Amino acid sequence: MNIHLILQMAADAMGDREAIVSGGCRATFADLADMARSVAGQVQPGERVAFLNENTPLMPAALFGAALAGTQFVPLNYRLAEDRLESLLERTAPALLLTGQDISTKNIRAISMLEAGSGVISDMEAPDIDGGVAVELFTSGTTGEPKSAVLKHDNLMAYIFGTVEFMSACEDEANLLAVPPYHIAGIAAVLSSTYAGRRMVQLPNFTPKAWIELAQSENITNAFMVPTMLQRVIEYAGDSLDLPAMRNIAYGGGKMTRQTIEAAMRLMPHVNFTNAYGLTETSATICMLSPDAHREAFESEDPEIRRRLGSAGQPIPTIELVVRQEDGTICGPDEIGLVYVRGDQVSGEYKGMGSQLDEDGWFLTKDRGYLDAGGYLFIDGRADDVIVRGGENISPGEIEEVLRAHPAIKDVAAVAVPDVEWGEAVGLAIVCQADISDDEICDLVKAKLRSSRLPSLITRMDELPYNETGKLLRRVIRDQIAN
Repeated sequence: MNIHLILQMAADAMGDREAIVSGGCRATFADLADMARSVAGQVQPGERVAFLNENTPLMPAALFGAALAGTQFVPLNYRLAEDRLESLLERTAPALLLTGQDISTKNIRAISMLEAGSGVISDMEAPDIDGGVAVELFTSGTTGEPKSAVLKHDNLMAYIFGTVEFMSACEDEANLLAVPPYHIAGIAAVLSSTYAGRRMVQLPNFTPKAWIELAQSENITNAFMVPTMLQRVIEYAGDSLDLPAMRNIAYGGGKMTRQTIEAAMRLMPHVNFTNAYGLTETSATICMLSPDAHREAFESEDPEIRRRLGSAGQPIPTIELVVRQEDGTICGPDEIGLVYVRGDQVSGEYKGMGSQLDEDGWFLTKDRGYLDAGGYLFIDGRADDVIVRGGENISPGEIEEVLRAHPAIKDVAAVAVPDVEWGEAVGLAIVCQADISDDEICDLVKAKLRSSRLPSLITRMDELPYNETGKLLRRVIRDQIAN
């Protein structure tokens, strides 16, 4: 199996269909196939294909070109500081690097975007790489040195075959790609759009204004957004958002607040919303809250159904999912534990560390969560984010959920802060949109939760720190509070 087969099928069956729109560039699937062959023809033995740039048509060409050359595709975060980028480049070498930057790292052969796309078109055939690695993705590294997640051809093809039908998109469908190319959602969007035959419209640098204008000018029908992107679009739009062509918006990559998704559904009642929960290590989506489930929860008066609007949905058909206590016991409904998943698309492997799957093929996501009686998954937070106060585990998510329900609070994060008596205590970082006192905040927590959840420290911020893929940087908040 080789992911290049996806592009080959698209080029053979619908080569004249428009594949990519990026600035002034417009290319068909046949054009994309030629660009991929141009990239593949420049790869030397032993080299990976690395990509260091914002979204351009050469990103999908590099992804498929690497597969055609029988090597790995390694997209890098072009926003990193020079020293961190140098470290990742050293770990990626030897590599052919497609970039617009001036790079002189040893065993990195950097070429420009123009050179990458204008090489001799190779006539090589894609090798059948049984168990071979297709993509290496560095994790966000918000709590330490990034790990290199390994995704094999078989993992990615299992995800595509299990979630997308070939040529299922109509010719007028267009997918707005605003997530960066080094995010798993960016990889998955290229693969799924190519297999479905859906036009990919690239937005190199997200702003709500640019996103709305591009969605309008290109008659965008589909989009994927991280929660912070959707929140910013909603805030920018105000009371009116004119996107008549938009049909489907999927979101993921971080926790979506109920307030934001409810506002989005009121502003765009004609749009189908999908929560796509997944991880880099699982080749993207493993759980989905479907459009029908969104509407059912949004319209329901039953609090048990209504709360599902804040869930990650149910496992997709090709995925098994369980929630376990630390001793391995399966949790009952609404009982918080550790989330494990299993399926052909699940890699669970890191370069230099080997497979993290257990003997039965289960992968520990390191997310804490619970399943309700209907099998809907609720993510409570990362296992590492738990606040341990006097031996009691406190979930930041339960405190944040209570406080976000107050109209004066725009955003909030609960983190562990040092405490002489208890070891750790609850610290709050809050973004307010109206006046609310510290005493009122404490009263809110006390009314809904136990006294151990009361914050010992509250700090106000203009905004909370998120990375470009929508993940809350709790470590940064802890450092800021400590200082």
